[in-house]
Amino acid sequence: MYQGVILRPPAYVDETQAVTLTGNVHPLARPEFDLGQVSAETRMDRMLLLLKPSPARQADLDALVKAQQNPTSAHYHQWLTPAEYGARFGASAQDLTRVTAWLAAHGFAVVEIPAGNRLVEFSGTAVQVFDAFHTQIHRYQVEGVAHVANAQDPQIPVALSGVVDGVVSLNDFRSTSEIKTRTALPAQTAFGPKPLYSAGSTHYLFPADFAAIYNLNPLYGAGTVGAGVSIAIAARSNINLSDVSAFRLLSGLPANTPSVIVAGTNPGIVANDQDESTLDVEWAGAVAPAAAISLVAAASTSTTDGIDLATQYIVNHATAPVVSVSYGSCEQEMGSAELAFYNSLWEQAASQGMTVFVASGDAGAAGCSAPFSAKGAQAAVNGLCSSPYSTCVGGTEFNEGSNPAQYWSSANSSGYESALGYIPEEAWNESASNGGEALWASGGGVSQVYAQPKWQAAVEGAGAANGMRAVPDVAFSAASHDGYMIEENGSRWIVSGTSAATPAFAGVMALAVERMGGVGQGSANSRLYSLANAENSPFHRTPSGNNSVPGVTGFWANGATYNLASGLGSVDAAALIGSWGPGSEQPPTLALTAESSAVAVAQGGAATVSLAAVTGGSFAGTIGFSLAGLPPGLTATWQANPITVGEGESTNAVMLTLTASRLAVPGESIFVLAAAGDGLSATQSVTVQVLAPRICLGMTWLLHSPCGRPVSVRKLLQ
Repeated sequence: MYQGVILRPPAYVDETQAVTLTGNVHPLARPEFDLGQVSAETRMDRMLLLLKPSPARQADLDALVKAQQNPTSAHYHQWLTPAEYGARFGASAQDLTRVTAWLAAHGFAVVEIPAGNRLVEFSGTAVQVFDAFHTQIHRYQVEGVAHVANAQDPQIPVALSGVVDGVVSLNDFRSTSEIKTRTALPAQTAFGPKPLYSAGSTHYLFPADFAAIYNLNPLYGAGTVGAGVSIAIAARSNINLSDVSAFRLLSGLPANTPSVIVAGTNPGIVANDQDESTLDVEWAGAVAPAAAISLVAAASTSTTDGIDLATQYIVNHATAPVVSVSYGSCEQEMGSAELAFYNSLWEQAASQGMTVFVASGDAGAAGCSAPFSAKGAQAAVNGLCSSPYSTCVGGTEFNEGSNPAQYWSSANSSGYESALGYIPEEAWNESASNGGEALWASGGGVSQVYAQPKWQAAVEGAGAANGMRAVPDVAFSAASHDGYMIEENGSRWIVSGTSAATPAFAGVMALAVERMGGVGQGSANSRLYSLANAENSPFHRTPSGNNSVPGVTGFWANGATYNLASGLGSVDAAALIGSWGPGSEQPPTLALTAESSAVAVAQGGAATVSLAAVTGGSFAGTIGFSLAGLPPGLTATWQANPITVGEGESTNAVMLTLTASRLAVPGESIFVLAAAGDGLSATQSVTVQVLAPRICLGMTWLLHSPCGRPVSVRKLLQ
């Protein structure tokens, strides 16, 4: 009979000790706004539990994503499927079983484990959330708007802390659409029943104008129109497909009906969000007229933003090689779990060959502020785009000077084109243009979360970020004085903001994907920044303007390669796509050397081998070590294996300890050490000599010991 032994099921989780997941209470869930707890049975649907890989798996993923963009690597453009990503870099089957069993034990319904094995979608009630995560859900009233949110940081069992990163969101404070304005387009009668879209200093962008300004027509003339490429739009409202048909007909574009994918419950037509969905679908298709546009719409719940649900669906279903997201939340208002969610999601997208574009925001340097109020303004950036694995799209505005007729025709040609060609640009800033405290400017600034990647640090002007990730990366026109025309609910409207620039840039990327044989290009940032440094750069540098807004001093554009208001600037699309393709990055190198090519070890003793793993070129990631040919009786122990190294040249010391048993056979042999990483391998041969005891003056001596220091046989064998 066994006493004191409790048999546990394989998925048992010890909950006697918990760890707090700090940084996951929304800053507006404050006592002065608190109206008390919600009822116990309040539904908490479609929550997302974020899982994390082991440090070694994460290091391998980081190295792979970099190698996938290195033309000299064997992994170049070797994209993963979501299932392959899940198998290599997601949580293990055993960990998934433990986590889901733990959720089920608390009464939650596990809805789905997406293919990447980094998320668990689950639903339950407020009392179940309290029981499992030890946080109460409260009601809040903030500026007249009702919200629900967790009042304390959630907790999880210590036993799960190695695999659970946190709950992505336990509140209904939502990301905001980055549309700056939506105004009715005035019908003019100068051309009979057709409105005039170029009148004096007022101009409205039609697809034909955008093509003329940003030099898309040479691509269209050569047949590059986005055929065979798809663009996914993340949304939380459905649209009227008839609006898209009317927009394309009016603009002279060929018929091309988008598809609508509902990720969960159909949100239907949602006020305000409909504007965003309609704009994104119409203008992604305006720039890439033959591309297949997929609107992925998800309804928000009391805990989870529909944009979180839509984006994870897009990535875990590999919906399209190009993705456009025109929503944002500032880093300070996103919990640590939500920030980790987007960084993980965009890195997964990159590994799958998907290029993600996210709007930088419309509140200038004050990314935490609403676009129509400077109340509580503070410097911040959009946390949905500050991840280095997304391309953040800012805004410019046309600067026609005192002679607009130099750039705009007084009449419209086919497709309502009135732009004559490229128009000089400055950083977009229309803040307080109509009085008051409106914050209408290109989002941009310095991340408080992510370090600056090497590809960004290499360009002129990026040093202003002091070693942290800078946004935006690129820009297109976003100002209202030359706003984008859309068709919605049978009427024509003018919209502006980085919400318009983002799907437009996604359209340009779809043309690049078509030029590259329809193969996804993954994260575009390293290539974009390398092209910005090229002699014949396709970028229009921004010579002037800033993104300062009431309450926050922003950043100036001064003609440098990069600035914190408009990034690298806008592009000449034909030049960009004409120069797209493998870059000229230095190939990675790896060498393994030993301090000595020979080592002696006595029976029952140990000796060390000092090694150096030397990397160069574009090498980055992890180095794993192995050996072969070690003689019987010897064992090897690495001081650290694998090791993680930084980018570029480095010499990394590695120590190997050889231990010989007392039964090891004396003699000399050769074994081979190997190092592998970033698709490379290197070897080093080492001679090992096992030393036997010998008799010296009637006593037992070690072969390598001086004869003046006797060691008895008995003592040697102890």
